[in-house]
Amino acid sequence: MRLFIAALVLAAGTAHAADAARGKTLYESRCIGCHSIDANRVGPAHRGVLGRKAGTAKDYDYSPALRAAAVVWDARSLEHWLADPEKLIPGQRMGYSVPDAGDRADLVEYLRTESTR
Repeated sequence: MRLFIAALVLAAGTAHAADAARGKTLYESRCIGCHSIDANRVGPAHRGVLGRKAGTAKDYDYSPALRAAAVVWDARSLEHWLADPEKLIPGQRMGYSVPDAGDRADLVEYLRTESTR
């Protein structure tokens, strides 16, 4: 029984250390079809996304739902967005999610590094 409890404690304490380099690779393989760091495409540009109010990237035609959203992008809101965009902002147009929490953390870390450049 003690060994089982110790294993649970160790598992609970193990957190994914976000990896921006892996996040960049994920971004380039999963996100680049619609997004770019510096240019609006099917989706808005991502440079500077952290700290930006949802629906406000310059020269991008957002859905009414995103324009009206009261969300400011930070690590937590981006993680929720990537997990289930429709749950966070009903009526939005992004039809893609990232089911793996580690992948989401890495993507958010990459976007954080690109937001500060």
